[in-house]
Amino acid sequence: MTDFPVISTGENVTRQVLSDHPEMMVVAFRFGAAGAIGGLHKHPHVQSTYVEKGRFRFTLGDEERVVGPGDSFVIPSEMTHGCVCLEPGTLVDCFTPRRDDFL
Repeated sequence: MTDFPVISTGENVTRQVLSDHPEMMVVAFRFGAAGAIGGLHKHPHVQSTYVEKGRFRFTLGDEERVVGPGDSFVIPSEMTHGCVCLEPGTLVDCFTPRRDDFL
């Protein structure tokens, strides 16, 4: 169980920190409807993403890929990335170091 709040990050998208430490953070992003968007962005953190459930079309730099349950990948620091939800689901992201802007 976590004491961190669920934060709306867009239409049909929420974020909840699951655990954190200065060197790492685990965050769940829940997408409630097909078409929900995780907008293109970049940050200095290295990020790993695990698809718990749902299907998503990810943009990773100049590449696009569709991912589904059980898929995972790493996003290097400063790589532009984002996604479109194809089937509602949850992404579990780890960031190193932690995203202080999420606290």
